[in-house]
Amino acid sequence: MPRVGEIEAALFEIAPRDCAMDWDNVGLLAGKPGREVRKVLVSLDITLDVIEEAGRWGADLIVAHHPVIFNGQKTVTDRDVVGRRILQLVERDISAICMHTNLDTAGGGVNDTLAEWLGLRDFYCLEETGVLRAGVLDEPMALGDFAARVGRTLGCNGVRYADAGRRVFRVAVGGGACGEFEDAAIRANCDTFVTADLSYHQFLDAKENGINLIDAGHFPTEDPVCHELIGYLQTRFPGLQIQKANHREVIQYYVEGE
Repeated sequence: MPRVGEIEAALFEIAPRDCAMDWDNVGLLAGKPGREVRKVLVSLDITLDVIEEAGRWGADLIVAHHPVIFNGQKTVTDRDVVGRRILQLVERDISAICMHTNLDTAGGGVNDTLAEWLGLRDFYCLEETGVLRAGVLDEPMALGDFAARVGRTLGCNGVRYADAGRRVFRVAVGGGACGEFEDAAIRANCDTFVTADLSYHQFLDAKENGINLIDAGHFPTEDPVCHELIGYLQTRFPGLQIQKANHREVIQYYVEGE
């Protein structure tokens, strides 16, 4: 059976460490590189519930997108949520490998997967960002119809959107919080931008900026890559048992009248 360090190296083959942002924290963040692995749980996040699930199943390793150690964590105690997660990983002897912004930019990573799921073709990387993908639909659609497609395809609990009065054809996508790249989508002549965590003022200015905005949520726009990771690891390490965590969108929506 492969060891933790071998799986980390294989993941860096498809999402190289040097493609991560300078501020990021990727790779093996908890555990022993030499530990033999028989079961891998794949999840967007590493929460206490995910760690509990991994423990019940007998997983040796969790592979996740969002780093379990981030933002300059300086202590590991049970006084904060990150410390409690790390302590649980150590106590249960479960390793954690996290592929974050390197997986965002990688070919076949977060944003290629999002573009494929949403039915874009001829998509390409907007080089000025290294993150966004832009492509076209088979045929133009009304914004409401495309927003419904996004919601159904990604399993969103809700979709926020702003209508700039344009039909949807040339679309930019950025999984997770990519609102800072809206100008790049505009410069690429996209009529629609799908991402997450957009601000009120971005919605307010959408019509004047001439671009439809769809905020499909952080989890729904990034979670599809977990399926790609599972497929890759199953091909690379056929003897491993791999499954996706029972981890879901946590944001709920209330709409009057429903």
